[in-house]
Order: sequence, then C-alpha cells, then structure tokens
Amino acid sequence: MTNHAGHDHTNHGGHANHGGHAGHGGGRPGGLSVSENGYTLELDATILTPGVQPVSFRVIGPDGRPVTEFTPEHEKELHFIAVRRDTAGFQHVHPVRDEKGTWSVELALEPGDWRFFTDVHPAGHDGTMTLGIDAAVAGAYDPRPLPEVTGVAQLGEYAVALDGDLVPGEASELTLTVSRDGRPVTDLEPYLAAYGHLVALRVGDLGYLHVHPEGEPGDGVTAPGPEIAFMAVAPTAGTYRLFLDFQHNGTVRTAEFTVRTAEAAPEHGGHHGAPEHGGHHGAPEHGGHHADHAHHAHHAHH
Repeated sequence: MTNHAGHDHTNHGGHANHGGHAGHGGGRPGGLSVSENGYTLELDATILTPGVQPVSFRVIGPDGRPVTEFTPEHEKELHFIAVRRDTAGFQHVHPVRDEKGTWSVELALEPGDWRFFTDVHPAGHDGTMTLGIDAAVAGAYDPRPLPEVTGVAQLGEYAVALDGDLVPGEASELTLTVSRDGRPVTDLEPYLAAYGHLVALRVGDLGYLHVHPEGEPGDGVTAPGPEIAFMAVAPTAGTYRLFLDFQHNGTVRTAEFTVRTAEAAPEHGGHHGAPEHGGHHGAPEHGGHHADHAHHAHHAHH
C-alpha cells in the first residue's frame, strides 16, 4: 500500500471537499509512523539514560539495508527533531552519518517518554517523509503542563510575536516578527537556507506538520527580518505547539508557542471544529485570554 492520497478520495465521502487535498503534502501530519513507503527508522537503543549523550540510528530502506544516499533538503541530508511527549525539551539537530548509514547526534535528555523524528528524502524516492519513533529516558518523570496560549515568546532580550491563525484543513499564513530590546531585528542570518525554520506538532499525538517558508534568502524580495512568513496547514482542529529556529549574531535560538486552531472558513462550516474549542476563533495574539477554554471565548474579539 502506498501512502499517496490519489486513491483515497473515495474513502473520504462527503469530506472530500475540505479534506481530500490533505494527502498531497498539505494537511496530513507526518511522523506518526515508524515506517512509511518501505522506509523504517531504527534506533540503536530505545531506552536511554538522562543527560547529554550520543544517540545513533539508521533509516532502513525497502531493500532492508541502511540508506546511504539522500537528497539534501535545506542544506542537510537529514533533519532530526527530539521532543518529550509533554512537548518539553524540543531540539532540532543535524546528525552526522557514517559511510554505512548510521547517524549519530548528541541530545540533552531528561527522564520521560520522548519522540524522535527524522525528516528525510531518500535518493530515488519521490519526496520528503517524516518518520517518528518513541524512546524512553529512565528516571523520575516530572511531566509539565502545556504552556498557555500566547502570542509572544520571550527569549532573554529577544521577543518573537506570532500573527495569523492555524485553520483546520486550509493553508494559512503565519508571520513571526523578531525584535531585540524592543527594536525590530533587520539582520537575521540565513540558517539552513532560510531566515527561520518552523516545526509544528499536534498536541495529543505529536503529529508533525510540514510548514513551508515564504521566500528565501537571496531571492531578491525576502527581507532578513523582522518578519518571517510561513504557510501552514492544520490537519484538524485542536491545539498545536510551534517551535521557530532563527539565527542572529551567530547563535540559533528557538521560540516556542502554544496555538489553538481558529474556525474554518464559512464555506467549510465552522461546526467542523472540535466542540471543546468551538469558541476559539480569536487570533493567536489574543490567545492569552483563552487559558480557561471556552469560558473566555467572548474575550477573543477586541
């Protein structure tokens, strides 16, 4: 069975109008499966100790052997994301591969259940895929509550403001604006062929969304800040965690956000949203009022 959506539309029935396109690289989340299209993510160890340590793994191809040829995406053959299941401890790192196809990278791991993702484009395959696998880190696990919805992430002297909505089943633009000590940052540095990299994960199963930057450094139109724009598709209504990596003054920083989806556009009918989030049609930057869920939904519009 392939995972391409071309044959899936009959299964969607009445949902084809707003969900049928999801399989074409838009809305279907990746990383929920350890194996896809004959490729499998294989960890050397799935039980780890806490602390900073090397983690090694392979991508096994349809022939049963480790893959050693990849098509680079954003200047790297493979992107690796580590995050604990409670969405703490996010790390976007770039492992090193040996000639036999084993990758290794250092991670900082606290006790708990973790999810590791690889974003890869094996040579000869027709696109990028995201594979995900669980790992357990031994020790006393102290799960953290989900951070509150907020429109601004503070990182010391830097602040990143989020503007735009995640909309179920539709592409929407998200704009992140970087400032430092209250002043717009206009000299962001290219990092992996972009001014920013945004990873979005669905809370509850850590479904991995593919988010595409709008423009790129050197294209003659994309400015090096303060705004970084992305197109994103939320596969379903719900809550998502967004992680933005950006580089300034030679250092890569990560801004984190909690976002709830907005209502779908009227032609799709607002009733497709999850009932418990039905009142959340305010923009994310007003999200601080949503901490008590629907009780404060009427505060969404100012």
